[in-house]
Amino acid sequence: MGCTSVHSLSKGRPESLFLCCTVCIEQVANELQLKEFSSLKTVLIKPLLKKPTLDPEPLPNYRPISNLPFICKLLEKVISSQLHNHLKANSLYEKVQSGFRPSHSTETALIRVTSDLLMASDSGSTSLLILLDLSAAFDTIDHSILLHRLQHHIGLSGTALHWFHSYLTDKTEYMALGDTKSRPHKVTCGVPQGSVLGPTLFTIYMLPLGCVVSRHGINFHCYADDTQLYLKISPSGPPSVTVTRLSSCLEEIEAWTSQNFLQLNGSKTEAIQTGTPQQLRSSPITSISLFGHNISLSPSVTNLGVKFDPLLSFDNHISHICKTSFFHLRNISKLRPSLSLSAAEKLVHAFVSSRLDYCNALLIGIPGRSIQKLQYVQNSAARVLMRVRKHEHITPILHTLHWLPVHHCLHGEAPTYLTELLTPHTSARTRSGQQHRLLQPRTRLKTMGDRAFEAAAPRLWNALPDHLRAPQTVNAFKKGLKTYLFRKAFC
Repeated sequence: MGCTSVHSLSKGRPESLFLCCTVCIEQVANELQLKEFSSLKTVLIKPLLKKPTLDPEPLPNYRPISNLPFICKLLEKVISSQLHNHLKANSLYEKVQSGFRPSHSTETALIRVTSDLLMASDSGSTSLLILLDLSAAFDTIDHSILLHRLQHHIGLSGTALHWFHSYLTDKTEYMALGDTKSRPHKVTCGVPQGSVLGPTLFTIYMLPLGCVVSRHGINFHCYADDTQLYLKISPSGPPSVTVTRLSSCLEEIEAWTSQNFLQLNGSKTEAIQTGTPQQLRSSPITSISLFGHNISLSPSVTNLGVKFDPLLSFDNHISHICKTSFFHLRNISKLRPSLSLSAAEKLVHAFVSSRLDYCNALLIGIPGRSIQKLQYVQNSAARVLMRVRKHEHITPILHTLHWLPVHHCLHGEAPTYLTELLTPHTSARTRSGQQHRLLQPRTRLKTMGDRAFEAAAPRLWNALPDHLRAPQTVNAFKKGLKTYLFRKAFC
């Protein structure tokens, strides 16, 4: 039986699919290594606009997405899992790389960055946040450098290293746009976007960058090819000292990226200064020079989909959520009479609830007036879904839908960069009912330090009932927590 017919022949028979795929994966892995499976080394590229709102004419607005054969995706899934286990078991991951790793996400990345910025402000310092932009990063990876990293940084050798050499070399690709197809051409660099292995290989390729930044004593965080740097600006010294240190670091980053065939896009690099209004007035920075470009500090930057402002109030982000959500709710309300409850609920969750949920842990401690704006969005979504009038009481509707009010929603395995901020409370005098608590650090400012993860997380955790803080499985904790919050909200 051919590998390409696995899916059709075993449709509706999971046990057959499993056995067929196991045999085919072993066959493909061996033949790829021996360079005998050339048909699976030809990749179809379909260009996809990076954002729906972009102009479709300029080519840089497109992302080349690889459409891989079904069996290749299965094979890459197996190899990716083994590679991840090797990286995790040997602590080879960059600690602050959150892209494409289990238990890591844009939310965990932004929680750590925001927490550090808030604590810096709580200590009396402003911070400078720089968002770097790499141009076509996945497409310019040098294969020989990547293989060198796999061997000398990751420790692969023998058959494993030979397999990756075969995986990367002798590939061809062709473009398809509508009914038109281009001629195949040889791929000499890059890892395929849209593949399972590509993102992991890219993070391995970027491993030395952490050492470059750390030498300058500057904090950084990565999510795939999105890299951000941030550092405190001491109120006791001139801001120019900090800017000089940052410029030195950026010059070395630019040299490293050039040596590794990556290109920093200075025109798309953004910067913002954060702190309290008083701190920003006393240590103002209007612009910085980066890669030959004079970059003015922005009043708002978009960081992994979240809008940051100098006060870290997230007012701009909340306004954007409300504006976009109401746009979609108006469209859904026009279709609602023709939709079943199930179909309407899927639309509401896809276009509205997903926006309320995205990175909402960052909103802990923000003023009630800001939370109320989001609550109004949720209430409106419930009314559209259940087809009730504007002035009908909303609480019974939320209860029926089993939707928690927004302020309760804000409150397993986690990334090291978050767990290291938490310290278990250990005391010989602790009563049994007070066990499994966390130490809560002292903070100065309610609007800053109290909102940082390292302060807010222990405060919320310690406020939970004893039975929820007791050791249990992640799923059991999630179920118990939602029940507790639901009763607290509606009982």
